[in-house]
Order: sequence, then structure tokens, then C-alpha cells
Amino acid sequence: MGKVKLLLDVIGDLRSLADSLQAVADAVADNGAAEAELTTTKEPEETGKAGRAGKNAKNTAKKEAKAAKQEPDEKPLTLEEVRAVLAEKSRSGHTEEVTPHAIAKLLTAEGIPSPGGKEVWSSSTVKSILTNEKYKGDALLQKVYTVDFLTKQKKVNEGEVPQYYVENNHQAIISPSVFEEAQHQMAARHSGKNRASSTGVFSGRIKCADCGGWYGSKVWHSNSKYRKTIWQCNHKFDGGEKCGTPHLDEETIKSLFLKAANAIFAEKEGVREDYDSIKDTLFGTEELESERLRLQEEMNVVAELIEQCVAENARVALDQTEYQKKYDGLAERFNGAKERLTEVSQAITERQAKREKIGRFVSALEKLDGPLTKFNEDDWYSLVEYATVYSREDIRFTFKNGMEIKA
Repeated sequence: MGKVKLLLDVIGDLRSLADSLQAVADAVADNGAAEAELTTTKEPEETGKAGRAGKNAKNTAKKEAKAAKQEPDEKPLTLEEVRAVLAEKSRSGHTEEVTPHAIAKLLTAEGIPSPGGKEVWSSSTVKSILTNEKYKGDALLQKVYTVDFLTKQKKVNEGEVPQYYVENNHQAIISPSVFEEAQHQMAARHSGKNRASSTGVFSGRIKCADCGGWYGSKVWHSNSKYRKTIWQCNHKFDGGEKCGTPHLDEETIKSLFLKAANAIFAEKEGVREDYDSIKDTLFGTEELESERLRLQEEMNVVAELIEQCVAENARVALDQTEYQKKYDGLAERFNGAKERLTEVSQAITERQAKREKIGRFVSALEKLDGPLTKFNEDDWYSLVEYATVYSREDIRFTFKNGMEIKA
């Protein structure tokens, strides 16, 4: 399902992590309760029938309390149930539900507490989770820094002190390529003329060849029996020179997709062979990874030289002009290596993401039993990158492996 599946996987990973932490906490709590029970002094035994009756009543009360504790009135929502709700909304065409705002709304409605323990989720919390590098195993150090050590006042780092990005700092719960794809999806929804939307199955997937903008849905005759939903360029009537691309109804888009998808299905064996033959050449990262390792070693060496330089200046009376010149040279060398490391790391992640995306496309194509006869959202999301409208007779579908087919 494309972006739907991606967000489901991210939420699933986060829920799995939360469940693991909760299991550890429960185990610790159970052990503590068991130790407390063992160390509790024994009550003096009561004699006679009254004593036995009182003891039986106490045991019964304890059993009932234990059963009530073990079997709460409301079962907590499981990860599988969260996945099922999101998947059902997607299958029902509610693709607007897969946005930070709608995910926050859904989690709130299902009674799942936020990371801060609040009952109401905010879209900013969901966005912070989706953009947090810690989930892919990396760490950005000194996001905040202490302004005053006496008052413990902290401030968000806006460049006042250096930040350090550490890759593979800890075990990841999602792959870097999945994380990178999520960033691309969110970046595509930036504000502006060509902002990609997610309010419908075709949103952000049909492009106007004239202006490069996206098509959006419009409802014609909304209050009559002739009500109809069509798709046209969002900037067709913005003023100035109008786009000449035509509007399309949903049935036309679906039928053209089936035609293009079946054309590429007929060549699926060749698609697999082409992918296998070029994936190591186009998406290989060995050289980049070697350069990244060299840059990391360079930064470590220069950082140590900077520390020695500062320590020497504090210990010995040096010419401050010479000291500043030496320090600036080392700092420039460090920042140059840091900038290049960022570029190399980004290139590695992008290649991995592209390789994984095309690999999923090839797998989805191979899973098709035969030519498509009916439009399905899963097929649309897993196969198509976007469609470009040039005219009513010239509509081209670009698939996730880069192939373009005129329907």
C-alpha cells in the first residue's frame, strides 16, 4: 500500500518497543510483589470455627481481588488491533487517515496513551516520532544544552554549540531506508504550489504536464443526482496562462491504470532480470561506506588535535594570533569533513531506500496471479509512482522502477 504500509510499519515498530518496555516493567513489579509477600509476617492462627471461617473469608477476598486485578474490565488495545483499524480505513478509501493529524486522532480515539502519558495525541507528537533518528539506530548529540549549570537551565541548540551525529549508535527498530522513505513522504507534503496531498487515493499521484503541479479532486453537481467527482490540475484557474491539461473522472483513471499495469505485467520477467543485473551497480554502497569510515576517522583525529590545541593554550602562554590561526584551520578541516560525511551518509541512505523501493515493486509485480481486471488500491500504491497528464490521449504512468508507460 505504499505510504499506508510504511506508516503502519513505523507505528507497529513503536508499539512493539512500548510492549517490550511494559513487559519488563511488569516483570519487575511482579518480582517486587512476590518478595514483599514472602517477607510479610504470618498472622496468628485463629482457633475454632470462627477462626476458620474468618480465614476462609480472607482467602476468598484475596482470590477475588487477584482475579479482578488479572482480568480488568477493559482489555488494552493490542498492536494487531491498531494495525487492523488503520488497514481497514485504507481499504475503505479513507486514505486521509494516514496523516500525522489523523493518526493522532485515531490513537486518541482508541485510548492509547501518548509517550508523555497523555490521553490526547497531537500531530506534532506523531511528527516527532516519524522524524526521530533514534528509531533507525542513530543519535544526534547536543540537541539541547545547559545554559546555566547552577540553575540547570536548558535551551534548544540553535547553533550556539556544536552538534554531533552518531550513526549506528544503538540497535535500530526500523531500517534506515524505511526511515528515509518516511522523510521523503513528509517532505512531499510541504506547503506551497506543488504540495503533495494525501486526502484521496489519487492525491499526489497525478501530475499536470503543463505546470508540474498535482491534480486535485473536484465535485460537480454536488446537490443533484448528477453528482460526480473529477480530477483536474489544482492550478488550472489560478490566473495568467491557464493549463491546457484536461480533467479526468475516476473511472477513466482506473481503467488507464489497469491498461498500463497489464502492459508492465507482460514484461515482469524482464523487469526482474533488469533489476538483478543493475542493482549492485546502481545501488551499491561499498565505496561510499569506505569513504564514510575514512571521514569518521578524520574527524576523530582532528577533534583530538583541537582538544590538544585548546589544552596547550590554557597551559602555556602562546601568541594568540598564531593560536587562533591554528585553531581556525583545524576547525575548518573538521567542518569540511563533517559536511562531506553528511553528504556521503545521505547518499548511502538514498541508495538503500531506492534499492528497497524497487525491490518491493518487483516483488509486488511477481505476486500478481495474472493481468489485472479490477482496480485495487493495494496495486495502485505498490506499483505506481505517479501519472503525468499531457492530453486526454496522452497519459503516461511512471512506475516505481522508473519505467514510463503510455496508457
